[in-house]
Amino acid sequence: MEYGRKGRLGMAAQRKRRVLGTRLSMARGGAGEKKGGKLEQSLEEVTDYSQCNGVATSDWGDQASSLSRRQRNEEEDFEVVEEGVEEEEEEEEEELAVGGSRFDLERGAHPLGVRPLGNLLFDVDAGERGVRHNVRDVGLGDLAILSDATILDIVGHLSGRDLARLALVSKAFYVFCYQDDTWRALVVEELRGDFRFAGSWRETYRTAKDPSSYKLAAAYAADGRKKGNRDNFSLAPLRVKGFYSDYLFQSWLCASLSIKDEWLRRDNIVRRRWPDLTVEEFVEKFEVPNRPVLISGLTDDWPAVKLWDRDYLLSQASACGAKFACGPVDMRLDDFYVYADRAQEERPIYLFDPKFGEKVPQLARDYEVPGYFAEDLFSVLGPEGRPHYRWLIIGPARSGSSFHIDPNCTSAWNAVVRGSKKWVLYPPEMVPPGVHPSADGADVTSPVSITEWFMNFYHLVSRDMSAEGERGGGGARNKAATQRRPVECVCREGEVVFVPRGWWHIVLNLEDSVAVTQNYVSRQNLLQVLDFLRSPNAKVVVSGTDRRESLHDEFRSKFEEFHPGVIAHLEEKARQKAAKASKMRSFWDSVADVNSQTGGFKFGF
Repeated sequence: MEYGRKGRLGMAAQRKRRVLGTRLSMARGGAGEKKGGKLEQSLEEVTDYSQCNGVATSDWGDQASSLSRRQRNEEEDFEVVEEGVEEEEEEEEEELAVGGSRFDLERGAHPLGVRPLGNLLFDVDAGERGVRHNVRDVGLGDLAILSDATILDIVGHLSGRDLARLALVSKAFYVFCYQDDTWRALVVEELRGDFRFAGSWRETYRTAKDPSSYKLAAAYAADGRKKGNRDNFSLAPLRVKGFYSDYLFQSWLCASLSIKDEWLRRDNIVRRRWPDLTVEEFVEKFEVPNRPVLISGLTDDWPAVKLWDRDYLLSQASACGAKFACGPVDMRLDDFYVYADRAQEERPIYLFDPKFGEKVPQLARDYEVPGYFAEDLFSVLGPEGRPHYRWLIIGPARSGSSFHIDPNCTSAWNAVVRGSKKWVLYPPEMVPPGVHPSADGADVTSPVSITEWFMNFYHLVSRDMSAEGERGGGGARNKAATQRRPVECVCREGEVVFVPRGWWHIVLNLEDSVAVTQNYVSRQNLLQVLDFLRSPNAKVVVSGTDRRESLHDEFRSKFEEFHPGVIAHLEEKARQKAAKASKMRSFWDSVADVNSQTGGFKFGF
C-alpha cells in the first residue's frame, strides 16, 4: 500500500500545530532554556499542556525528575516549531493507490503523520544515516513485538487520565494513545449519551471532564471560522515523523476515501412502480420466489415526505423529550445532529431506533405501511409481545449497515424519505466476499467498516461478473452463474426496497439520509420463520425480544388461536411442492453438479 502526495496543507492547520508544538517544545526545555533554563518555567508549561490532555495539574508535581531527564534527551519526540519561525509547508495527500486501484481522498494527510508500512522502504527520511527504522518500534521498546491491535487493546483498558500520561512517554505511545476509537469507547462508557460532540472523541471527552477547557477550544474554533475553516472545536494533534503502520493507517484511510463512481454505477435490481405493480403480482413474482425489487410511488402521499426535514424532526423529538438509540448509547436528536455534522470517522454512529413510534407517536402517524407488506402476522402477539419490527434510521454520509441478514427470518421493506443509499444484496445461498458467518449463524466476521468492504472486496464482484460475461454461452450453468450475481441499486427519496428473507445486504448512506423500515411475517414466509424460531440455539440467534427461547411456542399458539388451520394448510402445500419438485428431477440432475463451473460430478447415494 502506498499513496502519493499532492497539494498544500492549509495555514490554519499549520497554526494549530504550531500552538501545541510551541507549548510542548517549552515543556521539553527548548523555549524554557531561552527564558533562563528554569525547571519551574518548563513545569508551568507542562502543567498547561497536561490540562489540554485531561491530566490534572497535581499529577505533574512528582514528575520533575522524569521531566529533567527528558530535557537532557537530545532527540526531539515531536515535530515542533517555535513561535515566529515559519514552518515548512506540508504536502497534502489527495490521491492514493491500493492494490492497483486509485482512490481520491476527501481529507489530506493523516493528522498524526502515520504512513503505510510499505513506505518505510522508500521514504528518504526513514533512511537517514543509512539505517531505516520505524519510530513505532523504537518508541514501544520491548512491546514492539506486539501487534498494533494488541497495543490498542491494552491502552483501551486505561482511563482518560492514564492515556494522557502515557502519551507523553514517546512518539509511539503518543500515536497509539491519540487514536479516536479509544476515546470513543471512553465517552460511551463514562458519558453514555450525555455529551456534545466537539469534533473528535478525544476533544469530546476532554471538554466534558474539564468544562473550563471548552473556552480554549471554542476560541480556536472561532479563530478558525474567521479563516474560513470548518466549524470544529478540535485542536490539531502533533504530527510524528517516521511512524509506519498499515493497521492504524487503514482506519484513517477508510474515513477519508471519497466514494468511487464505479461503486454506484451498477444498478441491476428489478424496478417497478405503484400502482402498475399489483399486490397479487408482487406476491407471485417477488415474495414467493424470494426476489428483491425496488418500487417507486409508494410514498407519494406520505406526510413524512413533505414534513421530515431536520427542523420538523427536532421539534417533534424535543416536544416528547425523546432520546433515540444511536449505536451503543441513547442520544437527544439535537446532540446526534451535532455529531453527524462534525464526525469524520471510519464507522459513524447511526441512529437506528426500534421504539421511535412509542417515543414520538406523531412520526409513526406520518407514514403508512404499503399494501404489498400489509400482512403482519407477528401482530397477533400485541405491541408488547412481538419482537422489534420497525426502525427510524438517520445517518450522515458514509454511515450505514454492514453485511447482515434481517432478524428472525423475516422479510423487510426500507423506504428512503431523505437522501440516498447504495444497496448490495446477495441471495441466501451465496455468502458475500470477505464475510465469514459462524456455523450456527450466531456470529459474523466481516470488515470493520462499510468503506473497507467496498475498498477491498467490491472489485471482486466486478471481476467475477466480467469473467462470466467473457465466458458467455447459455444453458443451466450460465443461468446459475447469473443468479449468483449480487443485486445492486441506489435507492433515492421516495423509493422502497423489498428485502426478501435470508438475503445478505450492505447499505451505505451516500449523503445525510432519513429512512423508515419494517420487518414483517406474511403467509409466504411463515413456515420459515417458525422453523427459525425453534432453532436449537434460539437463545442466541433469535433477536428483538427477551423471550427468545419461548417465542416460537407463544407465536404459534397465538397465531393458531386467531387463524386456526392455516399453518397445517401451508405445511401440506409445502410437502406437495417438494414432492412435485423431486419427481421433476432427472437422473443426471441427481448426479451432475450443474452449478459447478468445472462440470464435475457429485454422488447422491
